[in-house]
Amino acid sequence: MAGTRTLVDAVRIEPDSRHEVSVALRAELDRLSDAGASEVVLRLPNGRETAVPVSLLKVLAVSAHELASGRAITVLASEVSLTPTEAADILGLSRPFLVRLLDRGDIPSTHLPGSRHRRIRLGDVVAFHERRMRRREGRRRIAEILDDGDESDFH
Repeated sequence: MAGTRTLVDAVRIEPDSRHEVSVALRAELDRLSDAGASEVVLRLPNGRETAVPVSLLKVLAVSAHELASGRAITVLASEVSLTPTEAADILGLSRPFLVRLLDRGDIPSTHLPGSRHRRIRLGDVVAFHERRMRRREGRRRIAEILDDGDESDFH
């Protein structure tokens, strides 16, 4: 992972006093999304126009939604390299538990050359979190079905 960026490179954006601008932008982006818009054109102050790729439009939409809701956002590349402590903080886990996940291979990590220290890609942390949430949702649905089945047995 030599040469990868670190969490220090994160860009944090706080909601500003022009809250209504974020709300209006979020509404416009929601309308575009609902209409299935595939291209948006950005007009620059000098009058030039440039197409905004769908991937950037998604980033803008998510950012506008969070800012309009009064929440700060942090922009990071998936390739950002995290320490185990940073990864544990992001996941809301203890560092020792995260280290066990790393040791089991549940989350990929690499050892720094000539060191016992490890680094974890943010993208791998996010992927683990998504898998964990899908499993949790699956267990919740199964429990719901079982509860519904139990209730119907008693009627």
